[in-house]
Amino acid sequence: MIALLLRDLRLATRAGGGFGLGLVFFLIVVVLVPFGVGPETEILSKIAAGILWVAALLAALLSLDRIFALDFEDGALTLIATAPIPLEAVGLAKAIAHWLTTGLALTVAAPVLGVLLQLPSGAYGFVALTLLLGTPALSMIGTFGAALTVGIRRGGLLLSLLVLPLYIPTLIFGAEAVRRGAQGLDATTPLLMLGGITAGAFAMLPFATAAVLRINLR
Repeated sequence: MIALLLRDLRLATRAGGGFGLGLVFFLIVVVLVPFGVGPETEILSKIAAGILWVAALLAALLSLDRIFALDFEDGALTLIATAPIPLEAVGLAKAIAHWLTTGLALTVAAPVLGVLLQLPSGAYGFVALTLLLGTPALSMIGTFGAALTVGIRRGGLLLSLLVLPLYIPTLIFGAEAVRRGAQGLDATTPLLMLGGITAGAFAMLPFATAAVLRINLR
């Protein structure tokens, strides 16, 4: 499993591997928002948490189709499926690799880019914390969606349609926790819900991913 994780990390960081694509998209969205809604500090500070979370969610979508598609096209996925490693571990390793190359970068960049959106001073820590708790769920759910569409030509749009509804609870609780934190309110409940979603995703979806891969590789 560790060898597969390191392999995916090496492939992601190569030219054309998709590393940094989500981060660049995230930066573009955050930079363009003030031009679209105006420079008013009050307006930007109100929508900053939601914009950061929506941008992070969409950025995570960009590289989902690469999780299994490239391995399927060159036959590596078939070899991995016959290797002495459970497919559940394969799905878990793919999700972790996606998070390390996408979600972690977004978590680090979000508080910095929050300055451009006039993010309230009390919300910076909550932005980092919620993304740290929530982005692993985005990667695991996305890995499951990528397994569903593996082998489908130009399945990126279908993948987005399948995954986006499953992302909504993470988005709701993540943005709500940041909003409460910025207002000095108790954010324990949305943070617990966010952590519960991530824990549930990693507890169940590797098995669902493995089942879907077995069906698609027959």
